[in-house]
Amino acid sequence: MNNNRTKKIVFSALMAALTTAATMVIHIPSAFSGYIHLGDGMVLLSGLLLGPMAGAAAGGIGSMMADLLSGYAFYAPATLVIKALAAFSGGYLYKHLPSRGPAGGFRVLPFLTAGVFSSAVVTGGYFIFELAVYSWPAAISNVPFNLVQNLFSLIAAGVLLPILLRVREIRELNRETAS
Repeated sequence: MNNNRTKKIVFSALMAALTTAATMVIHIPSAFSGYIHLGDGMVLLSGLLLGPMAGAAAGGIGSMMADLLSGYAFYAPATLVIKALAAFSGGYLYKHLPSRGPAGGFRVLPFLTAGVFSSAVVTGGYFIFELAVYSWPAAISNVPFNLVQNLFSLIAAGVLLPILLRVREIRELNRETAS
């Protein structure tokens, strides 16, 4: 196993743990069994920094672990899939959208596009899940909570990403992921 692969595995595990912590530390219960938190910012950062595949694993597993540890085990399987798709789509878009920004640096338009699309995946994913297990009124009533959560998470990721990209190891990992 080469050094770069080891770094990516370790960083993926760290991002999963940070996603779990960001989800669990500050969470406000919403209308039906879910809660508002900043973990989706870490899910998005996982996709942006690690790339689509590793980011999906870190974001999905970290979010699922938060559900399991917070007493929301019923949501855990859906959370794993939804957050993995959100991190994957965000990472894929950020990697493939053209930008004038430096490789491995903060790129505003791809970030915003990836963040909005990732948020739509989370909001739509939970809407479909809650529609299947609850009812139309229950599912629709949680959409505003999911949108607020995603807005705060997008802001958090937008603040953290430029700071994290100043760290040499993270910048190098991001350059490798972007190529």
